[in-house]
Amino acid sequence: MLLSIPEVLTPEQVTESRRLLDSAEWVDGRITAGHQSALAKENMQLREDDPAARHVGELILEALERNRLFTSAALPLKVFPPLFNRYSGGQSFGTHVDNAIRQVRGTPHRVRTDLSATLFLAGPDEYDGGELVIEDVFGVHSVKLPAGHMILYPSSSLHHVQQVTRGARVASFFWIQSMVRDDSHRTILLDLDVAIERINCDMPGHASAVQLTGVYHNLLRQWADV
Repeated sequence: MLLSIPEVLTPEQVTESRRLLDSAEWVDGRITAGHQSALAKENMQLREDDPAARHVGELILEALERNRLFTSAALPLKVFPPLFNRYSGGQSFGTHVDNAIRQVRGTPHRVRTDLSATLFLAGPDEYDGGELVIEDVFGVHSVKLPAGHMILYPSSSLHHVQQVTRGARVASFFWIQSMVRDDSHRTILLDLDVAIERINCDMPGHASAVQLTGVYHNLLRQWADV
């Protein structure tokens, strides 16, 4: 599943987030990279305990809790606290795959990375390059979304960030452990949920909606790992 989720943050929230992030202290992004990723990674990042990172991260998590499409698609069990990166001056991130398990710094908590998310905090007109390029069984996808929009994709995917040749690409990135581990199962459940919603909208009270809702929950009961 490769899914664009629009307007996770409002324009006002993006503006406030950028005000905080732009005045924060950025450090070498390799501080959070594994051995293999560190060889390909060239960007700047906020420390996880930076006050701006914590504040904007909480804002993002609150927005995700209210976002029905995210909940339906990800079926989140755990969400890794959002991190923040910035690419400028020719920086890029070569092809890599995300670590399977992420440890939340300073805690005993671990997150299995079923899904990766990038929330864009700079508009496409603010920088050249910087596309997130994701490879899956259907080909290669180049992603560059408006500020406040988010892309969600399987963490098992090979991906890279193109070189930024003008301006600065600012984004939040994080991982989700889903209640449903298998990506194909999550895709089926999302399609079914969308179909049920359409029936309820077009034909309120139709018996098929009740029957399909039962199918949805029986599949979820069979596939969920909580």
